[in-house]
Amino acid sequence: MSFASGSSCWPDVWLAATARGISSCGNFLVTSALTLALQSAGAGGLAVSGLLLAATLPLVALAPLTGRLADRVDSRVLLIATGLGQGATCLALAYAPGPALVIALVALLATGLAVSQPVISALVPVMVRPEDLPRAGALNQTAGTLGALAGPALAGLLVGQFGTRVPLLLGALSYLSLVAAGLLVRTRRGGRRVTVGAAAAVAPPWRFRRDPLLTVMVGSVAALIGAVGAVNVIEVFFIRETLGSSATVYGLVTGSWTLGIVLGAWLFARIARRLADDGALLGAGLVLLGGCCLAVLVSAAVPSAWLLVPIWLLGGVGNGGDNVFNNLLLARRVPEAARGRAFAVFGAAAQGAAMGGYLVGGLLLEVAGPRTLIAGCGVAGLLVVAALAGPVRRAVRAEPAAVPAAAVAAEAA
Repeated sequence: MSFASGSSCWPDVWLAATARGISSCGNFLVTSALTLALQSAGAGGLAVSGLLLAATLPLVALAPLTGRLADRVDSRVLLIATGLGQGATCLALAYAPGPALVIALVALLATGLAVSQPVISALVPVMVRPEDLPRAGALNQTAGTLGALAGPALAGLLVGQFGTRVPLLLGALSYLSLVAAGLLVRTRRGGRRVTVGAAAAVAPPWRFRRDPLLTVMVGSVAALIGAVGAVNVIEVFFIRETLGSSATVYGLVTGSWTLGIVLGAWLFARIARRLADDGALLGAGLVLLGGCCLAVLVSAAVPSAWLLVPIWLLGGVGNGGDNVFNNLLLARRVPEAARGRAFAVFGAAAQGAAMGGYLVGGLLLEVAGPRTLIAGCGVAGLLVVAALAGPVRRAVRAEPAAVPAAAVAAEAA
């Protein structure tokens, strides 16, 4: 496993986190603005799910390619090219004349995201020492989450005042932060920085299936997202129509879950530093996912949108803790030369499951009310958690007999 030698490079961590936060804000600003525009124009659940599918499909379909790009091409080149490409795409999106072109440009925008996500995720462990990784990971996640928190809130405010063009233009500017990060971050990976020793350390090629713990972790996250992912389509109708709230309230309420992710990241980063047992991280993550599903179930009973705030805040705390544990497991157990691919595969599994949820959510809204569907998602999630308890327990018990690929790589080096 490869981490920073000597002291951690915190200026690079802050630069990468800032770029992720600003570009994340742009991503959510654009998606939320377009979602609100569709709902305000009278579009149904299928139209909203179609938009979300276009914003997600490239992250799944291109994961094998973008993961290898992140490992083999200079991270500086990828960040600069991606930032410029996404900025130009978003600028075109602001003036797109028809829904077909909008969908195509949203998919192109997501293609850039499919590249930048594994690049930044794989860079962070190289910037810091192993003992600083939970803190650095929490900082990186916090930045992305704060961007996700600000994006929907800004969309709610700006769409209500100016329509969709202004938030889309701001989104175009946000992607220039990736260009700045590419120019200013000193830590680099990929390209010629892959040494002969590192290349030898990953022979035979690393695979997820050779690590049962990581395989179960990825499967658990994907299964839970698939069970409750429909909420992302249903929530705009639940908050705006069932609970009768404005676009501004929608942005603020949905941001409460995201704020909880920030709080959970820092709370559980402290705990993660004390957990040397990877099996304990996996089991704790499943418990936190169960808490997220419980929050979704309870939220179906609220009579007012404002009562969703404390419930979704607590759900977000569990979500943030699970994210910290998952990222730490990946950084610990995956060889450095394969981390871009590992983060891309993990992201593709999560996004692929989310796509299924988007499609199901759009279809179910045609036959049932939002409140009933929110409750159904919570119940489905809790049932999946119960079903996953057995596979998680077996993977943890088998852990002493399994040698993680990263450990093999370290010994070979």
